[in-house]
Amino acid sequence: MSRFLSTTLALSIACAAAFAQNSNAQNPFSADTKQSYTGIKNTLLKAADKMPEENYSFRTTQQVRTYGEMVGHVADIQMMLCGLVKGEQAKPVSAGKTSKADLTAALKQSFDYCDAVYDSMTDAGGATKVNMFGRQVTKLGVLSFNIAHDNEMYGTMVAYLRIKGIVPPSSEGRP
Repeated sequence: MSRFLSTTLALSIACAAAFAQNSNAQNPFSADTKQSYTGIKNTLLKAADKMPEENYSFRTTQQVRTYGEMVGHVADIQMMLCGLVKGEQAKPVSAGKTSKADLTAALKQSFDYCDAVYDSMTDAGGATKVNMFGRQVTKLGVLSFNIAHDNEMYGTMVAYLRIKGIVPPSSEGRP
């Protein structure tokens, strides 16, 4: 019986791996886009969590956003861009929020909203064009722009974390 279970388990693992590869092979562009999104998503959530509550009101100069405003900005832009891809006009989620708990909840809400968009995207669907900022862009182009914007904002957040003596998530040691 244990030989049967071992064989069944090995066969199941091989089938699951083959299915995953086939899924990526059918939609390589959307699969790669989702992988990039997932990476910056995890990093931004960690960065939002690492900054202490008292530093959410910190700004490097008067002309720039506070750390908390950056977290809210990421959440709102993600809602807008993923809404654009979904054909919806998503509402901002950070309006009036200033506490770390409220802003990180808004950020998580925006990721939950975008997760469904990235999860359901196919290469064929991603080739469909939508109007973004007055020009026609593919849906995958909009999602790639979202990833680029997330990375840009994370880069700014890194400076704030470093100024406060906090090691950013992307510089932490690997387990």
